[in-house]
Amino acid sequence: MRLAITGALGHIGSRLMHSLVPGEFEDVLLVDNFATQRFVSLFNLPAGVPFRFVKADILEADLDALLAESDAVIHLAAITNAAESFGKEEVVERVNLDGTLRVAEACAKKGARFVFLSTTSVYGTADTVVDEDCPESDLKPQSPYATSKLAAERRLTELGQSHGLRFVSCRFGTIYGTSAGMRFHTAVNKFCWQACLGEAITVWRTALDQKRPYLELGDAVRALRFILARDLFDGRVYNVLTENRTVRDIVDAIRSHVPELRVELVDARIMNQLSYDVSPARFRALGFEYEGSLERGIANTVALLRGVSGGRVVDK
Repeated sequence: MRLAITGALGHIGSRLMHSLVPGEFEDVLLVDNFATQRFVSLFNLPAGVPFRFVKADILEADLDALLAESDAVIHLAAITNAAESFGKEEVVERVNLDGTLRVAEACAKKGARFVFLSTTSVYGTADTVVDEDCPESDLKPQSPYATSKLAAERRLTELGQSHGLRFVSCRFGTIYGTSAGMRFHTAVNKFCWQACLGEAITVWRTALDQKRPYLELGDAVRALRFILARDLFDGRVYNVLTENRTVRDIVDAIRSHVPELRVELVDARIMNQLSYDVSPARFRALGFEYEGSLERGIANTVALLRGVSGGRVVDK
């Protein structure tokens, strides 16, 4: 199989490409526009893996030519900072919707398979467990970022019906964990960063015991590899998350490593104020086993930030 990864240098992509081993793929095309300048993601790539890197923007590149030799594309290129997507609706839609459709259409033309990363933030319900078969009334994106992802899901379904695109949509939980290109704008990683810098963690007062779906980065990478190995391009949507946990769980886990952690409770409205309890049962029923844990992910992140044991991290 000849694999292409768009947005390859980001948080997920950098962990994915560093997990590859010789003999898995005939060719691995890494595509990124360097918008976040994560040059470090390309350092020390696994020897013997046939990587090719191309600096390209999915909104401008000749994707038919770029992806001409690819059998499968993992599409990670996106604007992912939900909190900062407000006021940037047009650019978020252009990248996350229009850009996704450009890549998907190129895949449809040549018969390549397409993995799309959506988000569990498309859910806007509370007090019940939601799954992929929830009613439309439970799909209430809370940010322009989530709105663009849901719109892309729907357009991909249309493209599958009209042009025979073989694809799968994965609603990933909020990512946490370490990678060469890791970011710190989402809850777990951000809180770990603030704690290690001695900054107070700011939490909306009523949010401490509200649940949200989280996905450990190792599980995310295993899920993507599982999809490729199982040829799971059935046009369906799958929730992919390690566990549903509360903000209190996150705070307690960080405090076990950073006892001096300070938490400031505020009354101001913040992002993701709703409680989500999302079911990962559909994906698990295919035989996928989650191996990550919030506590271990936080331990690894704090160790890396503090340089404990040389920053060594543990997969299991």
